Amino acid sequence: MAKHDLEIILVSYNSQFWLKKTLRSLREHFLRKTALLVKVTVVDNGSSDDSVTMLKKAFSWVKLIELGENKGFAVANNAALKDATAHFVMLLNSDVELTPDSRIDAAVAHLRAHPGIGILTPRIEFTTGELDPACHRGEPTIWAALTYFLGLEKVFPKTQLFGQYHQGYKDITTIHEVDACSGAALLIRTPALKKIGLLDERFFMYAEDLDWCRRFREAGYTICFFPDASVIHHKYKSGIKNSSQSIARNTRRHFYDTMLQYYDKYYGDTYPNFVRRLIKYFIVLKKGAV
Repeated sequence: MAKHDLEIILVSYNSQFWLKKTLRSLREHFLRKTALLVKVTVVDNGSSDDSVTMLKKAFSWVKLIELGENKGFAVANNAALKDATAHFVMLLNSDVELTPDSRIDAAVAHLRAHPGIGILTPRIEFTTGELDPACHRGEPTIWAALTYFLGLEKVFPKTQLFGQYHQGYKDITTIHEVDACSGAALLIRTPALKKIGLLDERFFMYAEDLDWCRRFREAGYTICFFPDASVIHHKYKSGIKNSSQSIARNTRRHFYDTMLQYYDKYYGDTYPNFVRRLIKYFIVLKKGAV
């Protein structure tokens, strides 16, 4: 059997409604049209809804990995990534929708043509057409984090001084390098993955993509923002059949917690303790406002 060109990995946790939309859009706007040999894998994180039953009945072409419990985003993706053999791998959230403009073929072709790129992100946008800023990020240095938490980036998003975290000073209509992107939709070359290693499972959810991108950069690879391909992100919608607002609040709080984890991993030994306390103070304020 020929080696797959691309493996697409989705992680699902009680996301039956949106997972169905994602897989249908994937089939309609990519799988039925591409000449690439593609494998699709869904890792279920112990869903208690009918996600697994739905997959077995309606999407028999999907390889299913059942973990039995919710082990987090990194662990679930790693369950598929560790056995990846395709030339390229794509991580795709279960609340992401493809459209005629998704052009995954073009993204794969660009990645294939530029061996220095380790990770490539399409333009991820909300249903409004606005850019999901998580796919276009800078390294969360102390200064970048401070200006973000203080709201200075929001006031001056186009300035390099205050807009370092989401790099709003760059032209988002052009292909260019960024420091980090979002695990909601990204492409990687498998040989680079084997060199860099899997996602850091210390991060249950969020920051594992930041960490991964940093490790790729430190190994000499670039992170590419590729706006010629795009997907829609229905953010925080995976729990629509439960309480999506509650899930949204919890996931936002988890985002702030993992920022402190990231700081401890890369900056904890560099700065005095009062810096960590200051960051934690801002995180507590942000969580309280959610």
